[in-house]
Amino acid sequence: MMCGGTTATQPATAKTQDIADQVKSQLEEKENKKFPVFKAVSFKSQVVAGTNFFIKVHVGDEKFVHLRVFQSLPHENKPLALSDYQTDKARHDELTYF
Repeated sequence: MMCGGTTATQPATAKTQDIADQVKSQLEEKENKKFPVFKAVSFKSQVVAGTNFFIKVHVGDEKFVHLRVFQSLPHENKPLALSDYQTDKARHDELTYF
């Protein structure tokens, strides 16, 4: 990984699913809809002054969303924040920085 760059795409873990679950309500509020399916599929991370997680989430049928979630440094004691997201993604769409 180059300095400031993202890691390679990795399969989602239980921790990745937990992060996605914690920002699900933020996404539902922004999109004004509920996602009955919300399964993290893969992720990348980027160390900044905290960590950005880029997570591909299956939201039903053949639909996916890409999430950018910011986790602040532990001493800041802040909740996870949905920094940005992309909708209308497909399984084959590459998870990239956005």
